Amino acid sequence: MSYPTIKILPGEDRRLRGGSPWLFSNELRMDEAARRVPPGSLVRLMGPSGMMLGVALFNPHSLIAARLLTRNKDAAIDRDFVARRLARALQLRERLFDTPNYRLVHVEADGLPGLVVDRFGDTLVVQLNTAGMAAMQPLVVAALDEIVRPRVIVARNDSPARQLEGLPLEVESLKGELPERLELEENGLVFVADPGGGQKTGWFYDQRENRRFAAGLARDQAALDLYSYCGGFALTVAGGGATRVTAVDSSASALELAAASAARQGSADRVGFERAEAFAFLDAAATGKARYGLVVADPPAFVKSRKDLGPGLKGYRKLARMAAAVVTEPGFLCLGCCSHHVTAEQFAAEAWAGIREAGRGGRLIRSAGAGPDHPIHPALPETAYLKFVAYALD
Repeated sequence: MSYPTIKILPGEDRRLRGGSPWLFSNELRMDEAARRVPPGSLVRLMGPSGMMLGVALFNPHSLIAARLLTRNKDAAIDRDFVARRLARALQLRERLFDTPNYRLVHVEADGLPGLVVDRFGDTLVVQLNTAGMAAMQPLVVAALDEIVRPRVIVARNDSPARQLEGLPLEVESLKGELPERLELEENGLVFVADPGGGQKTGWFYDQRENRRFAAGLARDQAALDLYSYCGGFALTVAGGGATRVTAVDSSASALELAAASAARQGSADRVGFERAEAFAFLDAAATGKARYGLVVADPPAFVKSRKDLGPGLKGYRKLARMAAAVVTEPGFLCLGCCSHHVTAEQFAAEAWAGIREAGRGGRLIRSAGAGPDHPIHPALPETAYLKFVAYALD
């Protein structure tokens, strides 16, 4: 295959040789020829010594200018290439899970930069978040048809990440007709999701293992689930034996889905739903002296860019302080962070500082990340974005 050549600047190939699949624009010779390469093009990467180092997806207008697909400089990037990557990803998930409900493709960790595929039985929801993967959309759809044979494929191409790549925001059906709602199974429970209109792909499979852990703490406890979204934590801890669960979210549509799941599971009599902002709810709960044996708070990212780090860390500390204040003595507090800009050490430090500011002590009983269907690329910390901590509070 004949692909344009992009040259790496002298001394700037260290990270690539160390295993990273990314090259930033300041590591590449961005001359006039490179700037003329259309966004999303396949290119060969040439090291400073003149050796070809692999094939990448290239966008001259993006900070992450090159995303490595393969270190085989002679590889043909065609439907068979994508199908092999998909088959490898599918084989892993089928070994990990008994039902076809999981993240099938997790970007660079599965060798397909910028591609997310979540599976809901015979429905696939994909995100093509880079110019290169958007250009490969026909290959991706054809390979998914060959390897998975789904009934429906829908593209949720409305992620803000696409704007950084100069891509439009849109939602479109690539195969079949997406139902307004569908069911998925997780931890032995059936949930109702809206993959066409909900956040991201409609469900957050990444917290599966952490929900199971929280359910183990819930038996005979009153529980509070903040930022509940579609009730993933709330209904899982209800299934774990919580006596009463309060699910809090600011989205009425998300709570409607959670209520539909509760009815489907037969737990509607033990789960209440409150439309409220989390901090306001916690303030009112503390004033009213409400107490819960288990509190879970899994907010959206407080740190969406590096400039947000300082205020975001203060936000996580405030959340931990206010949530700890409504936990019984003794009781349990579980906190999540989905920002890759926050390290696990920073998050744990702010969580503990907030707990101490609430006048509480305790022990860290779990520190975890996403489930195994969200594998981590060892040389790309961004794929280890999720942090989850659980404390037994005194």
